[in-house]
Order: sequence, then structure tokens, then C-alpha cells
Amino acid sequence: MARSETLRSYFRASAFDSGELWTESAGGGWATAIVALLLVSWRLLRLFYSRRIQRASWAQGSFEDSALIASSGGGSSSGFALHLQSCCRVSEIISDADLRDLMISLDRNLEGDDRWEHVIDRSNDLVSYKAKCYRPKDEPLKYHSVTTFENCSTELLRDFYMDNEYRKVWDKILIQHKQLQVDEDSGIEIGCSMKKFPLLTPREYVLAWRIWEGKDKTFYCLIKDCEHPLAPRQKKYVRVRFYRSGWRIRQVPGRDACEITVVHQEDAGLNVEMAKLTFAKGIWSFVSKTNSALRGYSSHPSRSVLVPALLRLIKKVPSDLEPCDETRTQETRQSEVDIPKRNSISAATKWIANGLLVAGGIIFLSRGRATTIGAQLAAACMLSKFMPHGAEFDQADRTRSRPDRRKARRVG
Repeated sequence: MARSETLRSYFRASAFDSGELWTESAGGGWATAIVALLLVSWRLLRLFYSRRIQRASWAQGSFEDSALIASSGGGSSSGFALHLQSCCRVSEIISDADLRDLMISLDRNLEGDDRWEHVIDRSNDLVSYKAKCYRPKDEPLKYHSVTTFENCSTELLRDFYMDNEYRKVWDKILIQHKQLQVDEDSGIEIGCSMKKFPLLTPREYVLAWRIWEGKDKTFYCLIKDCEHPLAPRQKKYVRVRFYRSGWRIRQVPGRDACEITVVHQEDAGLNVEMAKLTFAKGIWSFVSKTNSALRGYSSHPSRSVLVPALLRLIKKVPSDLEPCDETRTQETRQSEVDIPKRNSISAATKWIANGLLVAGGIIFLSRGRATTIGAQLAAACMLSKFMPHGAEFDQADRTRSRPDRRKARRVG
């Protein structure tokens, strides 16, 4: 009985305390409740409208997908019109102006440009590879590489690089590839690829590419990222946000070999320094694997399927761009011809300077006025007068670079 009275008095006290507490803060309590109700209502409205917009975008994407598919299989007139609009957009993704910019990037002289860092220079009897890189401001790393394949034609190398089905056979990084759209009028193709790198979430690439043929069986290709209604984003893949890549395949003059020069930028969501290190350590192994796959490609069945379709898409390099390319090629060849001349002039100059230095030393010694410091000053004056600026540094650079090249050949 006493225990029941105690419990009743406790509950009465608790009720009084709660009521007293609410009464003392009546205004603040109601204000808090109203604010909380408004916040909850606002969150619910935002959630409702975001889901509604998302459903609308999904419905629009599904409609575009079905329209594209229906247009390829004889769908409705509205679907066909949407497909025509999509084709018009595709034809604007890559233009001849992009080809002009690509040519300028490929022919850029990197020697003497301090922005470009040396990455690798290796070779063996069948393939050689050299690459440099630099990071533009607010852009991903840019790579410039030249790979030379011996005993190879430009047509074979072109088909090899364009054959994604064969690449899935030898390149285990490429786990999936599908063609999304082909525009024969512009020569532009769009495809979606998934690549799996060690210890990373698979990367997804939605890319458009276009290929041109120039004189002397020279080929150009430009590849860039894009969006396509048949390739919606998926949570299980990381969509590559920025991708710019282009190459030129041409015959090496006077040799049964051809080279592919590549400029490449890609933002795959990796740390810059880690990406540089991974590239430097693994690229030669990949180049060697590429060379092995190339040697077996000429007899692969997929080539006979690829080539007829590829030839329908290749466009000619515009005539107004061809002279620019030829001029740059002639300048490159002329610079290669001038290098031995400059070296011979430099050697002759150094021989004359050494002779004058010896003659001056003999004159000083014969008159008995020469001191050690005087001879050193005379030598410095002679060298500064007769040797071209920077010649001693060029000679030192060549001396340092020769062991590296010999070492690369032995390792390869």
C-alpha cells in the first residue's frame, strides 16, 4: 500500500514537472515544433520532386533508346526523326578542325621544351618505344609517344589498332566493348568500353572516333569522350570524365617499318603521381604484349570482317591540311639532315680553338711570361671566343645519354 502511494506521488510529480517545463518554455516549444515541421515538409517536397524528375529523365532515356532501336529496325516516324537528330549531333562531335589541331600536336617539337618530362625510351629488335609527358594547367597529364614496329605496313597497323574485337582477345584490361552507333556520312563511330585495372573499380569509356587517310598511306585517328542514350551511367563503373587521344600511322622512310605517334590525355580519377608511376613501370610490358599480338594479327579472322566496314568509314584528309603536314614533314627531314652538318661545324670549330689555344700556350711559354693562372685565363678566353655557346653542355648531354641508350637496347 505504501509502495502504491509512493509510485502515484512519483508519477504526479513527473507530470507536474513536465507540464511546468512545457509551460515555462511554451513559446520556444511551439516555435521548435513549427520549425521542425517546416524542415520535414521541405525535405519531403525535395525528395518527391527529385524522384519525379529522375523518373522523367529515365522515361525520356528509355524513349530515346527505343526510338533509336526502332529506327534501325523500321520503327515509327517520330522515332526515325529522333534518330536523324541523333545522327546530326554525332556528325558534329569530331570535325576537320579537330584533325588540324591533332596534326599540330603530333608534329610538335618537344626537344628543348622544359615542360615535357622524359618517361621511357626502350627498344628491341622488333619494336621501340619512347614517351614524354607534362601536365597542363587545370588539365590531366598529356603524353606524347612514338612506337616503331619493324617489318610492318601502315594498313596492318591501322587495322590492328581499330579492331576492338581482337583487342579483347589479347588485352585482358578490356573486359567489354560494344558498338553504339555508326555514321557513315561523317565516318564517326561511337562505342562503349569497360576496362578493369588492378585494385581499382572498373572504368567505363563512352568514346567517339574518326579516321582519315592522307598521302603515302598515312592515317590519322581522333578519339574523344561523349555521351550517348544507349550508354546510361552505371554505379558499378566509374565513368571517365575526360578523354582526348589521337594518333598518326606512317611509314618510316627507307625502312620496312612504320611508326605510330600518339598524343593522349585521360582523367580516370587517379592520383597524378600514382598514374605517372604506374605508366612508367608498366608501359613497356604492355608495348611488348602489343607487339606480340600484332605479329599474329594478319591471319586473324576478325580482320577480314573489320576491313570492309572500316574502308567505308575512312575519310580523306582535306586538301587544305595536306600541305601543312607535308611542310612539317620536310622541316623535320631537313632538321635531320642539318644535324650532321652542325655537328661537323662544331667539331671543326673546336679543332681550330684547340689549335689556337696550343699555339697561344707555346707563345706564352717561349717568352717566359706564362703562369698557371695566365694560361688558365688564356684558355678561358680562347674557348669563350671560338666555341659556340652551350657546345660543352651539348657534348656532356650526349656523353651522358649514350650509356642509357646502350643499356636500353641490351635490356630490350
